[in-house]
Amino acid sequence: MSLYRLHYFNGRGRAEVSRLIMVAAGQKFEDIRYDPKEWSSKKSQMPLGQMPVLEFNGMKLPQSLPIARFLARQFRLAGRDNFEQAKVDSVVDTIYDASSKFTPIRWEKNESKKQEDMKKFFAEDLPKNLQNLELLGKLYGNGGPFFVGNHLTWADLYFYDIAENFLQVDKNILMNYPWLTHNRQEIEQQPNISDYLKTRPQTVF
Repeated sequence: MSLYRLHYFNGRGRAEVSRLIMVAAGQKFEDIRYDPKEWSSKKSQMPLGQMPVLEFNGMKLPQSLPIARFLARQFRLAGRDNFEQAKVDSVVDTIYDASSKFTPIRWEKNESKKQEDMKKFFAEDLPKNLQNLELLGKLYGNGGPFFVGNHLTWADLYFYDIAENFLQVDKNILMNYPWLTHNRQEIEQQPNISDYLKTRPQTVF
């Protein structure tokens, strides 16, 4: 029996999409969460000295998106054929475009610059990205609520997780995107996901 151990801090961050994939698949895994104070003593044990790290049958795999892609393939949440996988990757990369712009703003230490950049992101950058995702969902979803092929893939789980970061800042960001709103509602109704969301540790990020 394969053993999955996921190493990360006590937060959603870059590990949450992998947690969601395993939860959705009903796969048991060891969710190892580190306090930042103990990280310095653990860092040397991780490839590349960073997390998340997935430990699979004793081998450690770094980098959040390769971990997620591996798990999605393992549990048939990556797309049912090569072209579906390409569509899923297209959606994932579109989500990542927004996330990669938002992350440095979120951690900006200069408060005035942070507020200025945040305002621009939510007024200009994020709406463009959400429009693109709404378009892809309608284009690839075959009339259903999931991004690709009218069935759950890790693209849906990734959007659910990343959108949560944006919704913490502005709870109305999806008001003009009915397809994306419906997509998130469908994810929350997945039995395994629903149970997990009720019991997971409550963290800021």
